[in-house]
Amino acid sequence: MTTFASDTLTRDALTVLQPGFPGTTAPDWLLRRIGEGLASVGLFGRNIATPEQVAALTAQLRAEREDVLVAIDEEGGDVTRLEVRTGSSFPGNHALGAVDDVDLTRAVAHELGRRLAACGVNFNWAPSADINSNAANPVIGVRSFGAGTDLVARHTAAYVTGLQAAGVAACTKHFPGHGDTAVDSHEAMPRIDVGLDVLTERELVPFRAAIAAGSRAIMTAHILVPALDATRPATLSRPILTDLLRGELGYDGLIVTDGMEMQAISATYGIERGSVLALAAGADAICVGGGLNDENTVRRLRDALVTAVRTGELPEERLADAAERVRALARWTAGAAAAADAEPSDVGMVAARRALRVTPAVGHTPVAEPVHVVALSPVANIAVGDETPWGVGAELAGLLPGTGTTTGTDESAAEEALKAAGERRIVAVVRDEHRHPWMARALDTLLRARPDTIVVEMGVPQSAPRGALHIATHGAARACGRAAAEYITGR
Repeated sequence: MTTFASDTLTRDALTVLQPGFPGTTAPDWLLRRIGEGLASVGLFGRNIATPEQVAALTAQLRAEREDVLVAIDEEGGDVTRLEVRTGSSFPGNHALGAVDDVDLTRAVAHELGRRLAACGVNFNWAPSADINSNAANPVIGVRSFGAGTDLVARHTAAYVTGLQAAGVAACTKHFPGHGDTAVDSHEAMPRIDVGLDVLTERELVPFRAAIAAGSRAIMTAHILVPALDATRPATLSRPILTDLLRGELGYDGLIVTDGMEMQAISATYGIERGSVLALAAGADAICVGGGLNDENTVRRLRDALVTAVRTGELPEERLADAAERVRALARWTAGAAAAADAEPSDVGMVAARRALRVTPAVGHTPVAEPVHVVALSPVANIAVGDETPWGVGAELAGLLPGTGTTTGTDESAAEEALKAAGERRIVAVVRDEHRHPWMARALDTLLRARPDTIVVEMGVPQSAPRGALHIATHGAARACGRAAAEYITGR
């Protein structure tokens, strides 16, 4: 492995990296790299135990470099890192879009930002500005405010405003829009085959709103959009990042890549080659660390960027410009109005309750006896985090002692639940029933045998409501489960 002296070039190469790391305290190698020029780190679920521990960790980082950017993937809802073990106190974007109150969205984002700032986190890889225009999308779904262009645009702007008012930089994603895909870019290369007119009138509209709202960063998508670039995904595309985002849309903030270890990039280009191409295309910061989180990864990427400059593949001015944009964002966060001392708010539960859509809307008699919950669970999505609990079982068990739960991932779950339930009423929890035929068939079996079954849909409610009571929560966060349990029990 070639090594280089610590000079301006190598400092700039370190500055543009946003790596992760293992553990709940900063390893020595990370502190050393921060001293050498590393300006950003990313926190993931593995780094988080308690808010107090996160505050101690960020203080440890800032003892090495006062203006270090500490980033996190905290969308609320299904994508949470601060509450990865328990589920989020915030219902997520789809619930906020269902309520469609921009003041509420702004307040939720501000409270989430307040909690991040209190822990020393100053950069959030959120919000998702993707329009959920493809109901089969396996990676966006409830992470989107909805399927309407104007709806997504106004809530994206409100979220950016609320988050940044708390002193935390927003990173609007996934440019130029990940909603109309049927492939997860963690696993393969998605593509959007629509014309430039559709992209302009649909996908790009929320990003224009985010830019107008002052979003400090925008994250790229690892997707192929032939109408814009027929050969390279957005993250590596100069026509998309420089010509469109910088030029046509007039964006002057930080451009961050999505995780470079994702298969759409790493399996096709490799992370070193991909990082060089991303910087050359116009990206300013290289996000890596969701799966690669060791010192060797940082060293490999640093050396790849330095070598690319020295061989002429990457202009030195482009790397220097990228590094300066990272430093500019660090300066903004250092001077932003901190909201860590603001009064805590329960606005997440307010939003979760308002997001419930109940069928029939009247006539429900609160349940007072123990129930049996059957969770019809799809395969966990890596973008969300498969370690985060979801559902209504725990919440109902807390309100109705004696409540039981079974979980199933195929059609047989229905018969198992009918046997386990006994005389107890059944609550069937589904998630994106429209995307999983086995789930719909299992629900058919339950409803034939027990027509009084209560159905709770915690994904995108595309299927027609059914059951004696149908509750659409528009998300699977803990707050959503609690709101549904409150409604079922009248408590």
